Amino acid sequence: MNHSLFAMLLLMQVVFLSCETRQNKAPSSPEEQNTLTKGELEKGWKLLFDGKTFNGWRGLGMEAVQEEHWKIEDGTIRKLGYEDIPSMPDGQPMEGSDLITVNSFQNFELYFEWKISKAGNSGLKYNVSEEMSQKYGGKYSALGFEYQLLDDEDTSYVGKIGASQFTGALYDMIPPKNAQIKPAGEFNSSRISINGNHVEHWLNGRKIIAYEFGSERLDSLYQRSKYRDYPHFLEKRKGHLVLQNHHDDIWFRNIKIREIDKNLK
Repeated sequence: MNHSLFAMLLLMQVVFLSCETRQNKAPSSPEEQNTLTKGELEKGWKLLFDGKTFNGWRGLGMEAVQEEHWKIEDGTIRKLGYEDIPSMPDGQPMEGSDLITVNSFQNFELYFEWKISKAGNSGLKYNVSEEMSQKYGGKYSALGFEYQLLDDEDTSYVGKIGASQFTGALYDMIPPKNAQIKPAGEFNSSRISINGNHVEHWLNGRKIIAYEFGSERLDSLYQRSKYRDYPHFLEKRKGHLVLQNHHDDIWFRNIKIREIDKNLK
């Protein structure tokens, strides 16, 4: 191999590993969480969570955030487990809503960090139409493409759920490949990229899923999924991002987004 070509390839590898390390390195102090570097700002990244307020978020089907279910805790958005939610007069937990972004997004790169409680189960949804959700789903819960978040190693799941129900999956449609999740209680980093019709899921620096909107493969998987009876579910749209209100504790931080090209269809 030509020495100059070898040197160039080696340099590219070093730069790639350096970028990957910076992206997946947990902040060393609370002051460094929920912030953007100069380089990120120059590339168009924006924070979706400032670490202190729910600015830019609301409950699905609501005008504000339902703080009996969601709270800001140590620079994170925490979804409270049902045991910490106030009870109704009949003893049942107060009904809650998913947490939805005020703005909608179509072509973007989304980065977020999360940790989940033991045996926890949740998800981050995208391509969400609030109107469709309320028409075919529930008043306060989203229908959308779901990046699954789970305590994969818990015995309540191992050998008992389908491959497309583990962390990083496009829930009930595409299972992840080569996913390496950290134990419950430790932060993971995730990324979702939508560029035109091409979509990718990443987990802790590894690409674990890739698919195309409008492909025969996606349509076939959709026809076998729990979503198959929802008209227009599979269509790409400018949609909301949603943190799921499930039964379990989960924490989110460093939620940031870079819109790729608003004119792409």
